[in-house]
Amino acid sequence: MPRSDKALLMIDIQNDFCPGGNLAVAGGDEIIPRVNTLQKDFAVRVLTQDWHPADHTSFADNQDGADPFTVVDMPYGPQVLWPSHCVQGSNGAAFHSDLQTDTADLILRKGNRRTIDSYSAFFENDHKTATGLEGYLRERGVHDLVLVGLAADFCVRFSAVDAAKLGFGVTVLEGACRAIDLDGSLAAARRDMLDHGVKLAD
Repeated sequence: MPRSDKALLMIDIQNDFCPGGNLAVAGGDEIIPRVNTLQKDFAVRVLTQDWHPADHTSFADNQDGADPFTVVDMPYGPQVLWPSHCVQGSNGAAFHSDLQTDTADLILRKGNRRTIDSYSAFFENDHKTATGLEGYLRERGVHDLVLVGLAADFCVRFSAVDAAKLGFGVTVLEGACRAIDLDGSLAAARRDMLDHGVKLAD
């Protein structure tokens, strides 16, 4: 029997983050068979889904003259400007068709506020506005989390660090993640996670 106090968080395994998508992570689809297999080992399974309005301020297309992957200052801090991706209701925002989704206990949509991005499954990028996931997991009696998904150096990283700050035991299965690795962001993400007590495993 899977432990009732342990949850699997499957981060943003969506078409736009897989090969052919608008913000494709190299090999993003390669993790799906393992993620599907892992699900049977957990009593609580949560999927997160990037869910942006088309006019989201983190999209380079919505900033005059801005290039994708440049960094700008937003009221809540530095923000990478991304290619338009995971627009609400689009095929790019849909979960990859090979991902098993019917066993999920919860699907959490994030990044749906126009003026603030949300990498973490727990907080918007102001690091204050909660998504409600912590409360859900506490109500389910969850103490330990295992994270997999896309991308390791952004949404997985920030979700893992926030979870550790909130007092959860956190493990990231690096073999079931893939990274964008923007200007050394993967190495920085690994250091950040380790510094916050996140366990990194294959």
